[in-house]
Order: sequence, then structure tokens, then C-alpha cells
Amino acid sequence: MHASTVRNLLVRGMLAGLIAGLFAFGVAYSIGEPPVDGSIAVEEAQAAQEAPHAGHGGAAHEEAAEEEGAVSRSVQSTAGLATGVLVYGVALGGIASLAFSFALGRVGRFSPRATAALTAAAAFTTVYLVPFLKYPATPPAVGNPDTISKRTTLFFLMILLSVLLGIAAVIIGRRLAPRLGNWNATLAAGAGFIAVVAVAFVFLPANDDAVKAGFPAALLWEFRVASLAIQAVLWAVFGILFGALAQRLLAPRAADAKTEAEQPTPVVA
Repeated sequence: MHASTVRNLLVRGMLAGLIAGLFAFGVAYSIGEPPVDGSIAVEEAQAAQEAPHAGHGGAAHEEAAEEEGAVSRSVQSTAGLATGVLVYGVALGGIASLAFSFALGRVGRFSPRATAALTAAAAFTTVYLVPFLKYPATPPAVGNPDTISKRTTLFFLMILLSVLLGIAAVIIGRRLAPRLGNWNATLAAGAGFIAVVAVAFVFLPANDDAVKAGFPAALLWEFRVASLAIQAVLWAVFGILFGALAQRLLAPRAADAKTEAEQPTPVVA
């Protein structure tokens, strides 16, 4: 694939990621923010109950100063949320478009639209779904603040492991295809991926202190479902939009190449 084509796909991937980010922001604002507000209310209620048992001197004054200097909740839930989701969508859209450029024609005889859909599905599964199943998302100010760095490290380690296992599954599937056929090779590679991920789930440490005791289970469930829905919408919209853009960019060239191949070779006298 020419460098100019990869560059055009990169631009289209970032554009598709931006639009997908807009849809994801709508989902995040409508169903994601209410559980966040609820978790903050629970945290404030617990802090108010613990306040009589703690000192009210310098600690209370320092906490009030931090609250005054912090960004307001209304800004966090609107402009801050939109900025974060859109930047996230553009970045992942660009990365996914590069992965698409590499996968096109190498994972099977799929059209650009179908390859884009497979790339988006694979990215959603490896980058978010698998790590989410091991280390599900938690609302802010819910877990033990002393273990934030540990929990963050474990989550990104799970992402890296999932992506590497996904790449390995694709490579193994391609090597098994000549002997088993595409369908059987895909099933075998997928089963191997699930098996190794299950082993990783068993041996990697759990987040036992990710949620404080007594936090409402229904509120935690709502937050996690909303987090999953945001990612699902982001990758689904990206796969559809980028697939259409890539098909429009690449299909005419493929048709022209086929037409040129079918034209008779002129006979030189």
C-alpha cells in the first residue's frame, strides 16, 4: 500500500474517530454522568459521617481550599468530558486506521468495509472488553486511593497482554488456514485466545480494594454498564463510518485495476 494511501486512510480514521467520539460523548453524558454524580454523592455522605470522628483543623481547611481550586463539576461533566472523549476518539481512530492498513488483504479476502468492521471489533475486544472483564471500571472516589497506581498498572498490563494475544491469534490463524481452512483456523485461533486469556485471568492479581465496602451495588452496576456502552458505541460508529470512507477510497482503485487487467494487451506489429 502506497504511503499516500496510508496517509489518506489515517486522515479518514481520525475523522471517523472524531464523529464516533461525538456519539460516545452523547452516551457518556446521558447515561454515564448520572452514576458518576451518584457515586460522588455517596462519597460525600460517607465523608460527612466520618467528619465528627476526625480533626477539623488544618485538614478541613486544606480540603476546602482544594475544592475551591478544583474544576467545577458542571465543567467536568460537559466541556471536560467532551474534550476527553473527542481526543480519545481521534487518537484511537488514527491508530485503528493504521491497523486497518496493515490488516487489509492479510487477514482474508475481505472488502475494505468488512476489514474495517473486523478491525473495530478486534480493537474493542482486545483494548477494552477483555481488560474490562478482568478489571471492570469503577466510579471516581470509590476505590482505595493508596492503590490507584497499582490498579492502573494492572489495567494497562492487561491491555498490553490482550493486544499481544490478539495479534498472536491472528498470526496463528493465518498459518493454520492452509491446513485447516479459513473457518476452522479462525475457530482454533479464537479458542486459543480465549484459553490463554482465561489463564491470565486466573494468575493476574485481582482488585480486591477497587470498591469500598458498603457502596451501592446497583449504582456500581449502572456505572459499569454505562462504561461498556460508551466503548461499544464508539467502536461501532467508528467501524461503520471508517468502513464507508475506506470503501469509497479504495474500491474505485480496485475496480480500475481490475478493468486494466481485463483489457486486451495490444499487439505490436
